[in-house]
Amino acid sequence: METPHIRIESTGAVIRLRPDVTTIGRGKSVDVRLEHPSVSKLHAEIVRRGPYAYVSDLGLSRHGTRVNGKVVAQRLLENGDVLSFGAQRCRIGGLTVEDAAPEAELRRYATPELTRREIDVVAALCKPGLSDDAFVTPATAKDIAADLVVTEAAVKQHLLRLYQKLKIAEGPNRRVRLANEVVARGLVRPLPAADHSSPAVRAWPDETAASQIAS
Repeated sequence: METPHIRIESTGAVIRLRPDVTTIGRGKSVDVRLEHPSVSKLHAEIVRRGPYAYVSDLGLSRHGTRVNGKVVAQRLLENGDVLSFGAQRCRIGGLTVEDAAPEAELRRYATPELTRREIDVVAALCKPGLSDDAFVTPATAKDIAADLVVTEAAVKQHLLRLYQKLKIAEGPNRRVRLANEVVARGLVRPLPAADHSSPAVRAWPDETAASQIAS
């Protein structure tokens, strides 16, 4: 039986996937090293769970991760999938092949594909979650616009599309509910703290309740 592996198209090198996590990037200590300036030092990882494997973009590169041409945050992989890390292309092989039932296919695509800019917006939205403040709330459209150096109107358009893609219904605290949803789905993850401890992912409280407690 063929061993799960990743093939680097530019060199033809074939590297076996580790049984748990295979790191990918430009750094000297990663498992799959891609020497190209468009690749981050620690760009992505491929995680194996039994016979399955999924790729997870670590959000540390401007160029992102693509599977078969589509930007992804996380994606279940199948044999023959083409992964692009920046400008470097790789191909997955050796995974177990099984017939997918219709309901399994629905689960596979339950999390919609996000564009790179949408991933940037949700990352900026959730950035305040790294704060030590007790009642922090997600970034406003104005804050996100300043962070990404774009117009506030453009950010609001991205947020509207994100509400639709992630099925965040209209109503109070819509921005808070969006932030909690993207964190719960693993679309963004906090970076390690300065002391190298891993902060717990925060669920944002209801803004009204938080303001009442804070007062």
